[in-house]
Amino acid sequence: MIQNLTSKIQNLQQHSGFMKYFKNTSWLFGEKILRMVVGLFVGIWVARYLGPEQFGLFSYAQSFVGLFTAIATLGLDGIVVRELVKDESRRDELIGTAFYLKLIGAIAVLIVLAVAIQFTSNDHYTNILVFIIASATIFQAFNVVDMYFQAKVLSKYVVYANVISLFVSSIVKVVLILNDAPLIAFAWATLFDSVVLALGFIYYYVKNSSIFNIKNLIFKRETAVSLLKDSWPLILSGIVISIYMKIDQVMIQEMMGSEAVGQYAAAVRISEAWYFIPMVIASSLFPAIINAKKQSEELYYARLQKLYDLMVWMAIAIALPMTFLSDWVVNLLYGEQYSEAGSVLMIHIWAGVFVALGVVTGKVVIVNNKQLNGMYCTGIGATSNVLLNFLLIPKYGIQGAAVATMLSQIISGFVIPFWFKVDKRYPMIALKSLILLGVKK
Repeated sequence: MIQNLTSKIQNLQQHSGFMKYFKNTSWLFGEKILRMVVGLFVGIWVARYLGPEQFGLFSYAQSFVGLFTAIATLGLDGIVVRELVKDESRRDELIGTAFYLKLIGAIAVLIVLAVAIQFTSNDHYTNILVFIIASATIFQAFNVVDMYFQAKVLSKYVVYANVISLFVSSIVKVVLILNDAPLIAFAWATLFDSVVLALGFIYYYVKNSSIFNIKNLIFKRETAVSLLKDSWPLILSGIVISIYMKIDQVMIQEMMGSEAVGQYAAAVRISEAWYFIPMVIASSLFPAIINAKKQSEELYYARLQKLYDLMVWMAIAIALPMTFLSDWVVNLLYGEQYSEAGSVLMIHIWAGVFVALGVVTGKVVIVNNKQLNGMYCTGIGATSNVLLNFLLIPKYGIQGAAVATMLSQIISGFVIPFWFKVDKRYPMIALKSLILLGVKK
């Protein structure tokens, strides 16, 4: 058995395609694990320093901005990667057009926010926090460089930029804590993070593009129309995804206040800390799935089934122990002042199973050009989340919000795609993944 395993490993090492994607995924995993450890440590320190009420206000401002950030991304990321994989000769045209579109989207976010805050009970200080944090979306236009490196399966350069940004950000936040900085200083730190990351992207793109000429990165109207034609359902999907990922904290703020948001946000930070794993795997293997579909249908579905299986096993392996250790984990990390967060974590952690499935389904939507079907799925999921929050928060408080999140993720990430088929074999593949507990194979 050991000999067979060794032989398989050696064969994989000699497989150039496998090693290419393995190295790419390893770079992404390494950076995200580092970000999780360092970010979680610093984030917990910030939460302890601010306390539940101020941390809740900070989390609310981030969540409120998060409701609209999908406008800035314009659903372009996966579409641009797909087009770059198909035809690399269009690199400058695609990256240049996507950059200007994202910049326009970021400006649109600020305009929409200016209108949206009129319908809230926010005070002047809270609105200042919101606009400082929202200004970071302008610099996120530079993540078009990330799309290029994704398509080239060269994510190590993205990792370099992210690690630099992470360490600079962490040092800044630690300095703020040690100097008893006010809450607004942490909002400015969020904006500064985006500036540093944008500079890192620019540096590594210029350094690793021997034929790069900034004059080639121009806005091309025909390309913009083509990209937006494919991405507009993803824009709407992104908005509704933001709604059911962020609306709970916004509604808790309006119904219960900042301290309740702080308790809930503390649990969510732990529950969602691992979400980068399915995102990294799906993003890194996205080009491989596109290429598999080009080669043969059976190869495509074989890879897709393995990816869904991996997501389910991984999510359950994380959720199961956390269910029993939630109170202990929260007390260890945040202290007694966040005592209400444990019961939220126990429930919220199970939403991750269906988040992981949904991440893969999102990629399948793009591969099959079924963006409209994907939009229906996420739209129904977001609507269900808002309704469930309205019903459950007044009766069960922040625990009710956790239940609403879990149920809405089941609806949007698993149930609804059965009706709005994102792929002809989706029902069979998804069911196999969820019932593979020792039965499959």
